[in-house]
Amino acid sequence: VQLQASGGGLVQAGGSLRLSCAASGSIYSINDMGWYRQAPGKQRELVAAITSVGSTNYADSVKGRFTISRDNAKNTVYLQMNSLKPEDTAVYYCALRGKRASYSLTSDYWGQGTLVTVSS
Repeated sequence: VQLQASGGGLVQAGGSLRLSCAASGSIYSINDMGWYRQAPGKQRELVAAITSVGSTNYADSVKGRFTISRDNAKNTVYLQMNSLKPEDTAVYYCALRGKRASYSLTSDYWGQGTLVTVSS
């Protein structure tokens, strides 16, 4: 399973960005999909997650500003980020929990990360 994230970049505070992450390869089923971020000198943290039926949860720091969604037909997860702040600057990673085949164990898979920089 490979995850390809895109959409990062440089944006001014108050601006918006939309991240996308497409999963490809041998995929039997996908449970949860999510976005994490890691700022310099900090631990990786969960930003938002979405279940296979669309239930979502968000970090308190992004509630009301970020929206996670997914397209199950395309095995793709999105993160719409509005009202961006300098403290949102980080490398954003997408991840999913799923199976490569019906007989496989459920595993976690990670994308390569995309850099989001918010200038003040």
